[in-house]
Amino acid sequence: MTGLDIFLILVGVTSLTERLMKIIVYLDGGKYDGHCAYCGREIAYKDMQVDHFKPLRAWGIEDAGADDLDNLMPACRMCNHYKRANSLETFRRYIAEIPRKLRENYIYKVGIVYGEIAEQTHPVKFYFEQQEGMKNE
Repeated sequence: MTGLDIFLILVGVTSLTERLMKIIVYLDGGKYDGHCAYCGREIAYKDMQVDHFKPLRAWGIEDAGADDLDNLMPACRMCNHYKRANSLETFRRYIAEIPRKLRENYIYKVGIVYGEIAEQTHPVKFYFEQQEGMKNE
């Protein structure tokens, strides 16, 4: 076992494929400058997960992604787990549905009545889309 292997195990990366993907995404110019590609929160290397932008397991084989660098995105645990093996548009729809799901919660309703919660509905635009938009301006 090399020093790199020990380091990667200490930061929570155990499988060889996962280690290689994480190193590649990290070394790729710090893809999105150390931020989650989806929510935009800053993530440390040890907390970064690698998401397959286009899922490896898809309903249609033609929709399946690959372990290509272009298909790998840095993600925080929350976004990676919430997105799961869904397409970007399905993930976007899940995020957009959150306010409706919350409105069914009694505590949420109390928070609205007392002004503790302010609803803000807006189109879901992921961090990587904002960054790419800035590059094109």
